[in-house]
Parts: sequence; C-alpha cells; structure tokens
Amino acid sequence: MTTARRDTYTPETLLTVAVQVFNERGYDGTSMEHLSKAAGISKSSIYHHVAGKEELLRRAVSRALDGLFAVLAEPGAVRGRAVDRVEYVTRRTVEVLVGELPYVTLLLRVRGNTLTERWALERRREFDHRVADLLKAAAADGDLRSDVDTRLATRLLFGMVNSLVEWYRPHSGGDRDQLADAVVRMAFGGLRTDR
Repeated sequence: MTTARRDTYTPETLLTVAVQVFNERGYDGTSMEHLSKAAGISKSSIYHHVAGKEELLRRAVSRALDGLFAVLAEPGAVRGRAVDRVEYVTRRTVEVLVGELPYVTLLLRVRGNTLTERWALERRREFDHRVADLLKAAAADGDLRSDVDTRLATRLLFGMVNSLVEWYRPHSGGDRDQLADAVVRMAFGGLRTDR
C-alpha cells in the first residue's frame, strides 16, 4: 500500500500537504517527521522530491508571490488612471488570495527566521510599495481624498485584504468576485473623492 502511494506522489501533491501542515503547525513547529506522517510517505521519499522543508517553503511562498506580482503586469494594472489601476490591483489581489488561499496564508505568516522567510518578506514589501505608489499617484491626480494620509490608506487597504486569510473559507458562501467587489467598494467608497 505504501508503494502505491509513493508511486503516485508528485512534488505538487507533496507541496499541498506541506503547506497545510505549515499553516496548522507553523513553519518552525513543523519537522520532516510531521511532513512524512501527513503525506503518508517516508522522509526519504520526501527527500527524493525536495532538498528539505525550506525548499517546500520557498516553493509555496513563491507560488503566492508569483500570483501577486503577475497582477502588477496585467493590462488593468498598467494602463489608465492610477485610481482605476489601484482598484484593479486590489480586486485581483483578493482573487489571487482566494484562489491560492493556503499559499497566501503561509506567505502572510512568515516571520523572517530563515533565509527563505526573509526573502519572502522583502518581496512582500516590494509588492506593498508598488501598490502604495499607485495610491500616491491616485492621490496626486486628485482622485483620492486629500485628508487621508496615503501611508495610512495603504496600511488599511492591506489590512483589510490580508485579513481575509483569517476568516474566508471557500465553503463559507459567496464567490470570489462578490468578495473582491465588496472589498473594492468598502475601501474605495471611503477613499475616492466625489468628482
């Protein structure tokens, strides 16, 4: 029976199990023994696919980061008025978060204790700065309220979006488009000027 499972195990399915265990136990609290038990395979079988748990972490947070950075290259994020672009990026960020929920959850929980975690935190900051730049441009265009500090607006926006990992579950009702619409309406209904 173990042989059949080992024969059908892939790096992708192993990554799925690892992300689940990392999210449940925390990365630091997860051992290779925990991963092998959760996967139902031996530790040596895991090493057949990856060098160790940090490689699994790198693959997982890369998947989340790649999804987020891909949004910044989409036409809706690079063309048009800054306020429309930042709304687009916000909407798509919610969609990526929902679509890659376990991976984004893990990304948001890294603390910087390993080289991979520090790399992931730096990439997250880079993403945050790019969105903050869009908010600043929208404010400079006069499309966002001038009485709200851009840095504060950026933090509040990310706080709202990132909090979804704590309570959103796909089976909890509502689809990701409705969720993305609600986030954009709530955030930008209070930030946009009445032009």
